[in-house]
Amino acid sequence: MTDGPNGSERVPSRDRRRFPGISSRAYEHPADRSALVALRKLSGFDTVFKALSGLLPERSLRLLYLSDSVRVSDQQFAHLNAMLRDACHILDLEKVPPMYVNQDPQPNAMCIGLDEPVIVLTTGLVELLDEEEMRAVIGHEVGHALSGHAVYRTILLFLTNLALKVAWIPLGNVAIMAIVTGLREWFRKSELSADRAGLLVGQDLQASMRGLMKLAGGNHLHEMNVDSFLAQAEEYERGGDLRDSVLKILNVLPRSHPFTTVRAAELKKWAASRDHQRIMEGHYPRRDEDRDTSVSDSFKESATHYADSVRNSKDPLMGLVRDIAGGAGDLGGKLRDTVFGSGRSGGSGRARSDGPDAAPGQ
Repeated sequence: MTDGPNGSERVPSRDRRRFPGISSRAYEHPADRSALVALRKLSGFDTVFKALSGLLPERSLRLLYLSDSVRVSDQQFAHLNAMLRDACHILDLEKVPPMYVNQDPQPNAMCIGLDEPVIVLTTGLVELLDEEEMRAVIGHEVGHALSGHAVYRTILLFLTNLALKVAWIPLGNVAIMAIVTGLREWFRKSELSADRAGLLVGQDLQASMRGLMKLAGGNHLHEMNVDSFLAQAEEYERGGDLRDSVLKILNVLPRSHPFTTVRAAELKKWAASRDHQRIMEGHYPRRDEDRDTSVSDSFKESATHYADSVRNSKDPLMGLVRDIAGGAGDLGGKLRDTVFGSGRSGGSGRARSDGPDAAPGQ
């Protein structure tokens, strides 16, 4: 950051486009946006959730970070403070949230809080990323703050901890885990939104890609390749059979974040989209228009996104869903081939006898 002509104005440390009055709807993933628009429209929703502040450990967390972490400022981690103010300037977030660096070797960052957001970076992350990669991460967290994700993230942390505490009670955590599962599904989509915010702040796609690669493979960039990393996401999506599709779902359910290869592929796709180009040209939804946003339009956009995802997906399960929706004739055969693979030894392609001498299915 540098001082402006009057000695007080703060501007980005290099020439980056700024987005005055930008609404978080500009970069939010369709599934994330439709959920948030609906929640914001609920009368008294914010009041109800803030009433939970007596139960949620927010005050305790703030005191913990204040007493046992390092608060970022002009005197402490000054380079991170400059990036934070830079990010808030670019996304036009008027109130700069407090940010702390916490001693933890696990690379991580989060934005939590009910009354006001707090950003936390771990030392593992600070030591792992270079300046431009870290700029994208801080922009990611500021994007969470602008979208209001911090409230729901705090609730998710609280409910996850509560579920662990009541796990010994028969059926005690079933309802809680159902809510947690739903919140995690939403939060995974919110991470894709925040990745986009990070790109708007950093305005360096390669830095965003490098950061995600480091989260997956550590500080060994000389051993990694962006194109090969993205090819992993392609292989992950299209590979395997129906059993692998089910395993993918089970693997992702307990996670709060999408897999890093998937995040990289999604971000690169959005960076090449017309939506991103229009934002960079200065055409984007404004915050003062948020109250006029239609819930039904947001849900339609979300439904369209999911329909497009199913239509374009190379995952075997999504292929089966398309076949069912399209009224596939030999559904039983397609299901068998999807689960067990279409190849058969012998190469004839004809169905074999199920008699006593028949070989077991592959």
